[in-house]
Amino acid sequence: MSIATMPSTIVVAPVQQAERIQIVDILRGFALFGILLVNMAIFSHPFQTVLFPADPEMPWHDWAATWLIHFLAEGKFYALFSLLFGLGMILLMERIEARGRKFAPFYMRRLLALLLIGIVHAFLIWPGDILIIYALLGFPLLLFRKAKPRTLLIWAVILIALPLLFYVAATGLVAIGSTTPEGAQQIQQGFDQAGENFRAELERASQVYPTGNFIEITNQRIADYLSMGLTSIFALGFNILAMFLVGAWFGKRRIFNDLAAHRPFFRRLLVWGLIIGLTGNAIYATLIMGVPRYDLSVELLIATVGQSIGAPLLMLAYVSAICLLALRPAWGRRLQVLAPVGQMALTNYLLQSIISTTIFYGYGLALFGQVGAAWGIVLSVAIYSLLIPFSHWWMRRFLYGPAEWLWRSMTYWKVQPIRRA
Repeated sequence: MSIATMPSTIVVAPVQQAERIQIVDILRGFALFGILLVNMAIFSHPFQTVLFPADPEMPWHDWAATWLIHFLAEGKFYALFSLLFGLGMILLMERIEARGRKFAPFYMRRLLALLLIGIVHAFLIWPGDILIIYALLGFPLLLFRKAKPRTLLIWAVILIALPLLFYVAATGLVAIGSTTPEGAQQIQQGFDQAGENFRAELERASQVYPTGNFIEITNQRIADYLSMGLTSIFALGFNILAMFLVGAWFGKRRIFNDLAAHRPFFRRLLVWGLIIGLTGNAIYATLIMGVPRYDLSVELLIATVGQSIGAPLLMLAYVSAICLLALRPAWGRRLQVLAPVGQMALTNYLLQSIISTTIFYGYGLALFGQVGAAWGIVLSVAIYSLLIPFSHWWMRRFLYGPAEWLWRSMTYWKVQPIRRA
């Protein structure tokens, strides 16, 4: 059976492998690599580094690698995961309601289970966790479960536009306040003080992560998550929820259930996604290299607009390219190598964190702060290359990844079978 015609059968129990939509697993597997590329900078350096301009004295290859990650990866792959999260809610709702059960209580249990997994991840493994944010935003996503496809897209556009309007208003207020010398001085002092505070946190993290023991690093990890990780919901939350809704739109329109029937749609999406997405992300990548993110400026505003519009469109271009390739028999077979990686996406996401923090933190190899962006790409490829055969090995023997099994068992309030017959 080809990827394009694989059915989505409604079942009562947790979804079985033969009933999965394989292209969705392939997209999840692809997204995991992009997530690792972007997260490597936070694995190997203090979380606060993302707030500061790129070091102009870094080697040219690290400068080029940083620019490329901003251009091709940053903001695109959490958006893809978000789209698949929203899609997953619709597919799950169809199966649950087909057996006459109420979906909302079941899904809330699922979100609470994910929240617990995210808390463990954020506090005991890595402070860059996004699972907590996904779990929290899953509750407002529930409000849209019965919405019509057109309504989902309208709200997605509104949610993307809202933070941009806030940035425009805030930047305008700063510009108005800076029209007098006294106002300009006070505003700049406020930004400078914020920069000094972040710099102090960065220096503290730079000392603790490569030299501390597990307890010391855990204390720093919790502090970093509360000050940086959790607060990122204000910066990313609107876009994540917007991508949830786009994913729900894909689910309600059953786009992935028949790729061949939607070939013209994917072609149009690919063209416009590349034209607008590459342009917006080129602007973002070029400007963000030289401006601090804590200092409201016209350059930061333009960069934010470029990414907010360009990142989701480039992500959709990636999705379209993979779906169009999957319709070609030879490429369809090649892409199937990613399906087991995507089937156990939660496990692999956690494994990426465990492997990377073991490499960089003091209780591991203590390489924190010593790996530049270029070698970070090489390391990302190496880690992902290990996850592919591991995922194939695991899925040949088990029904779910270990984290997926735990998540399902917590959701259904019953220990799920894991071994294959």
